Amino acid sequence: MSPQKSNNGLEKIAFQGLPGAHSDMACRRAYPYMETLACPTFDDVFTAVQTGDALYGLIPIENSQAGRVAEIHTILPKTKLHFVNETFQPIQHHLLGVKGATAKGVKEVYSHPQGLLQCRESLRKLGINNRMEYSNTAQAASDVAKWNDPTKAAIASPLAAELYGLEVLQPNIEDSKDNTTLFVCISREPVDPNPEDGKVLMTLLFTVRNVPSALFKALGGFATNNINILKLESYISFTSQDAAQFFITFEGHPRRRGVQLALEELGFFCKKVDVLGVYPADPRRFK
Repeated sequence: MSPQKSNNGLEKIAFQGLPGAHSDMACRRAYPYMETLACPTFDDVFTAVQTGDALYGLIPIENSQAGRVAEIHTILPKTKLHFVNETFQPIQHHLLGVKGATAKGVKEVYSHPQGLLQCRESLRKLGINNRMEYSNTAQAASDVAKWNDPTKAAIASPLAAELYGLEVLQPNIEDSKDNTTLFVCISREPVDPNPEDGKVLMTLLFTVRNVPSALFKALGGFATNNINILKLESYISFTSQDAAQFFITFEGHPRRRGVQLALEELGFFCKKVDVLGVYPADPRRFK
């Protein structure tokens, strides 16, 4: 099945959430030549790519303020899709209201729990103490637009303001200006980036054997072969609670001899190793 195209002929990229969500904005910034496809759940994003309803999917892996997106780690062991790119996206939280509203007149604010948390100090300074949690920021913006009440506002993206006809009452109210989400792009087909064009990353899922110091021994090859590990996380699978699974991202192409040796040693001490992708690094990662 070939990837589905929209009426304007553009190929689609799927994201979790409603139009105007931060993930929607990330898709438009990273892939401006593609049509975005909103999906209710992360599982639906993976399914859309797997079935060919979308060429790519863009999923958040972690946020600099909120940490990792735990739901993704329950899906990755089941997927046959591949990581083909990564992108770092700054998260901009704007206070949005209906036409004629003012920040001083807002009595209630609606947003995703993380949106409220990440703007807590700014909301305190604005004197907005009634904070209502929503499933996502775009839904909050949509409902504020429907209510047409100048005392109600949403914390959402500037794209949500544009799509739902809201005004920006206060821009960039996130407490930390270093609020960034790492997204990875998933595809049915893998890519093989040229190391001469830039830094290459490799991401794996692995489960160590049940022997003493298995993790220490499994990672030994990365140290002896000078492989730069960028991320290492552990989590317990619901289907196999007797052994932790690990998510690792490191710098290096699998054709590099040092990477091959490190992977050989990793495999010796593991029950299972799955390659999620070999893909180009976002240049902003190493700035």
